Amino acid sequence: MALSPAAGRLSAHEIADEPYYRAVGDEVEIFAASYACRLPVMLKGPTGCGKTRFVEHMAWRLGRPLVTVAAHEDLTAADLAGRFLLAPEGTVWHDGPLTTAVREGAICYLDEIVEARQDTTVVIHPLTDARRALPLEKKGELVAAHPDFQLTISYNPGYQSAVKDLKESTKQRFVAIEFDYPEPSVEAEIVAREAGAEPELARSLVEVGLRSRNLRGRGLAEGASTRMLIHAAKLVGGGAALDAAIRAAIVLPITDEPDMREALGAAIAATLPQALRLQ
Repeated sequence: MALSPAAGRLSAHEIADEPYYRAVGDEVEIFAASYACRLPVMLKGPTGCGKTRFVEHMAWRLGRPLVTVAAHEDLTAADLAGRFLLAPEGTVWHDGPLTTAVREGAICYLDEIVEARQDTTVVIHPLTDARRALPLEKKGELVAAHPDFQLTISYNPGYQSAVKDLKESTKQRFVAIEFDYPEPSVEAEIVAREAGAEPELARSLVEVGLRSRNLRGRGLAEGASTRMLIHAAKLVGGGAALDAAIRAAIVLPITDEPDMREALGAAIAATLPQALRLQ
């Protein structure tokens, strides 16, 4: 039997090889149980702590395609659901990524959902309760979710504000899994594994990350993420000096304030006095 066009597009979203993910709690079991019950899941945690990698790992574990949408302030309901477009044969409807996932039974991951406009997030509400359906108002169609469809969203509570936050009417529709940076020994294992770095280097970079996170709320909005530490380790592996790698991968991206850079550099230098000479 021929595959539908949507099913053909989903082949690009299949995850063939296991994405590395180091579990630190019961997140794998909670997500698997949520999927078994077809409950939507909300991942809460700081940037760069492994939320996206976790979803990729779970999609592989569950054997489902993963459709990822990076939310942004210009994201519209039509971007998610679909729209009519002009074609040589006339006006033709094109499913958006959410509709494709709903029809074909993929996991749809809306990354950093609070970045989207609040009126856009309302489109997901009928998919997160007993209805499990997506209304396409412009097309006059109600799309029943495929039995294997699952919706996952993520956001960083540290960025909450009066303007950018999830409504309670949205939050309470989801099972929530909380993420944070792992314990130092586990984080060092992750950095070493992901960057192909020596354990000693990984441990040193994790200590740098801890120092930066201690400055959160005291001039820094966020400390160094696990992702940043991996980037620094990869730079070292590519031939960069350790001090230059830390400055490029951590200090410069994390703040634009000269005084804060100096304070962060001093905190890092105290951690690795022999290796670092940050200006």
